[in-house]
Amino acid sequence: MSPLSLDLSPDLFPALTEAQADPDGPGAHRPALRFGDRSLTYGELAATASPLAARVAEAGRIAVWATPTLETAVAVVAALLAGVPAVPLNPKSGESELGHIVSDSAPTLVLAAQGTQLPSALAALERLAIDIDTSAPATSLPSPGTSDPETPALIVYTSGTTGPPKGAVIPRRAIATTLDALADAWQWTGDDVLVHGLPLFHVHGLILGILGPLRRGGSVRHLGRFETAGVARELSEGATMLFGVPTMYHRIAETLPDDPALAKALARARLLVSGSAALPVHDHERIAQATGRRVIERYGMTETLMNTSVRADGEPRAGTVGVPLPGVELRLTEEDGTTAVEAYDGETVGEIQVRGPNLFTEYLNRPEATAAAFTEDGWFRTGDMAVRDPDGYVRIVGRKATDLIKSGGYKIGAGEIENALLEHPGVREAAVTGEPDADLGERIVAWIVPADPQSPPTVDELADHVARRLAPHKRPRVVHHLDALPRNDMGKIMKRALTHD
Repeated sequence: MSPLSLDLSPDLFPALTEAQADPDGPGAHRPALRFGDRSLTYGELAATASPLAARVAEAGRIAVWATPTLETAVAVVAALLAGVPAVPLNPKSGESELGHIVSDSAPTLVLAAQGTQLPSALAALERLAIDIDTSAPATSLPSPGTSDPETPALIVYTSGTTGPPKGAVIPRRAIATTLDALADAWQWTGDDVLVHGLPLFHVHGLILGILGPLRRGGSVRHLGRFETAGVARELSEGATMLFGVPTMYHRIAETLPDDPALAKALARARLLVSGSAALPVHDHERIAQATGRRVIERYGMTETLMNTSVRADGEPRAGTVGVPLPGVELRLTEEDGTTAVEAYDGETVGEIQVRGPNLFTEYLNRPEATAAAFTEDGWFRTGDMAVRDPDGYVRIVGRKATDLIKSGGYKIGAGEIENALLEHPGVREAAVTGEPDADLGERIVAWIVPADPQSPPTVDELADHVARRLAPHKRPRVVHHLDALPRNDMGKIMKRALTHD
């Protein structure tokens, strides 16, 4: 592993500064952002973002209506140039959720593309239309409002599965260190061209997918909306990296047998990265078989940005999220939250705790929630359960609240059972939960979307299938057949919505 030099200067985008300093130089003409048929070079991005940054420099906090457009990228870059915290808003959020976020974060402005219809929850905010005019005369890039790396850069709201969404305050330090650590792990340079079709209101799509290429001096091509044809086109036309979530890679795996052009394009990619949820091993193997390339996984969350990844120069092993990134400390703990799990046996389950410069500062206006999220010695409690293989690779087996099943004296992670179920030819999608059992404590319940709804696999068939691959105590005792699994915008299965009623 190469040594990592972390740049904690206020300049998050050196290539943008260089383009501004030499508007006729080659750096200014390098492509930076492309959304469909609209694009900006680094020189054009500087000319567009700098006057916007000057306009918001005294605004306090600003909200950004985070559609998957060029305007969103420009707005966030402008906020970061000005040193003003930005609050990305999910355009699919309901009125009550938007109302809570606006009330909680108290932005003074909302930035949106011209002509955008905004919901009534934002009516009280002053609106600033984003005008992308590359013909405007260039102005100097503003100096960030502070040189303090702890200054808030983004306030990103969590999904709020256990109450109203909480605003995670992400400092400039966390963005810089995470992106530099990923550059080390992925050998990410300014020569890379990233393609993705993720939303821009969360960490994966915005920080990794937009700010990541800009920090490296490379470029990003956003599809606007994910389509396998778009992936094939961009990777065939010079893109080197693809970021996606498991639902996207599942669609790719389903499409590959009948689309040789897609297989050829994926084979040309330098790096295929999946995140935000576990990618089923079955999809890993189908993609690898069709393309000769393996998808690598990384692990992060809103509060920590990125924690681990399979390295570009490491073994791309399916079902793992690799090793801790440079600068990140990771430990597994027992249920008491303090006793360390020392085993590297691939079997002993513990909760992941992390600490390092990648962490958020606080939950906005929630000091009690912030305090509860950390141990006394400064480790962040992720709530994710994992095991460690002998070589240090981390394998996540589920969430502590929904995926840790205690059955017959065993601690079982739902994730490995889900992977086993997906290897059955009669299973298209699978989720596993636990429910109370008088004898076992909890029994394992499988929620299945069958490949053939007219002939779904039986509980005995699936129980035998899992028992052969894992262990008898990990077999499902109950099976429910569904038309589809409930998922959020990122493709994560919402297990709390899986009920017997």
